[in-house]
Amino acid sequence: MVVLVGALIVLAAAVVPYVLIGGHLGVLWQPGEYATIIGAAVGAFIISNTTDTLKGALAGIKRAIKGPAYRKKDYLELLCLLYQVFKLAKTKGMLALEQHVEKPDESALFAQFPGVVHNHHAMRFICDYLRLMTLGTENPNEVETLMDAELETHHAERHNVSHALQSMADGLPALGIVAAVLGVIHTMGSITEPPEVLGHLIGAALVGTFLGVLISYGFVGPLATKIKNVDEADSKYFQVVKAGLLAHMQGYPPSVSVEFARKALLEKAMPSFYELEEAVGSLPQP
Repeated sequence: MVVLVGALIVLAAAVVPYVLIGGHLGVLWQPGEYATIIGAAVGAFIISNTTDTLKGALAGIKRAIKGPAYRKKDYLELLCLLYQVFKLAKTKGMLALEQHVEKPDESALFAQFPGVVHNHHAMRFICDYLRLMTLGTENPNEVETLMDAELETHHAERHNVSHALQSMADGLPALGIVAAVLGVIHTMGSITEPPEVLGHLIGAALVGTFLGVLISYGFVGPLATKIKNVDEADSKYFQVVKAGLLAHMQGYPPSVSVEFARKALLEKAMPSFYELEEAVGSLPQP
């Protein structure tokens, strides 16, 4: 919703002053210019990106409109799951996690936290590293390096969409010039027409430059930035898991390990120490 409001403000800021000084909206309606700029931009977008990025573009736009996927309650649920996992591992040993890790969909432990279970990528991330621990991995530095490599790859994949849209935004002003040049060529072919006709043709040609700059800096560029910011915010979900697992590997008690994980959060989404303490205190014995 915020994205749509911003887009309306940009459009109003561009059009309303133009109308107030006596400009005619009809002059801005140049279907040929729109078709040239938008068509060329879409074509260039298709040429320069992989099929996966093209498919991810719509998903990225949806993310931008909805905003970050995770709220405080989602992080609180994740922290509670990590606490239960760490507590079970501390009381019954890492091997007690094996049955839950191998079949998370059938796990009574994970079933307490449906929001995390339904996040397939997060569950795979959690289970993969818990499995490594049950197999005897004990060096937190090596595991941290592996986690960083995996998260970097995952984030790069997500950021492909924002990078692609930013590249489109960078090219739109030039495509606007292309449309304007075509309009000038058309105008030069009508050089014998009366001044009022030439004025209309020149105005129509300049609309191309106007549209290219407006769409680039008013819509596509900000949209790319919003997708990037949302993806950055959502990446904190995995940073929480990483911080908690590494703290557990270093031998901290469950309550301390989840505190390490909690501190990885942005302030707005971070449950307080007492909120987390109350939440884990109400959990059943694992």
